[in-house]
Amino acid sequence: MATRAFHKFWLKVTAIVVGSFGPVFFLGTMAETAEPARLTLDILSWPVDGATTYESADTRFLSALTGGFLFGWGVMIWCLSAWVYDAAPEGVRRAVVTGVLAWFVLDSAGSIASGNASNALFNVAVLLLAVGPLWRPAKG
Repeated sequence: MATRAFHKFWLKVTAIVVGSFGPVFFLGTMAETAEPARLTLDILSWPVDGATTYESADTRFLSALTGGFLFGWGVMIWCLSAWVYDAAPEGVRRAVVTGVLAWFVLDSAGSIASGNASNALFNVAVLLLAVGPLWRPAKG
């Protein structure tokens, strides 16, 4: 069973996992730097076939929104680990796990509904990495 110190460390891992997608999708807002975002979406909508493009201004705008939300969510998780965890470790753990689970369900359902079921499989890996030892309360 993980300790509180390990949970506090893992919250930073979770913050990086979530927040790291933000800059990638931010790059998708500009044609000159869109390739990392385009490739990420191509991979997540497996197989990699080049069919995913960032030609539409709507796609670039959605990428800006997604990047901002993901980066902000990652920063929030980091701040919870740094500023709140010591005062309310179980509340922070449960809030982060609940948030990640909510993302997983809605993102996976939307991926399947949009014909990109492969992303739901990628989501399982992200879920396991993001939550890690946070599934269970810490000891000590």
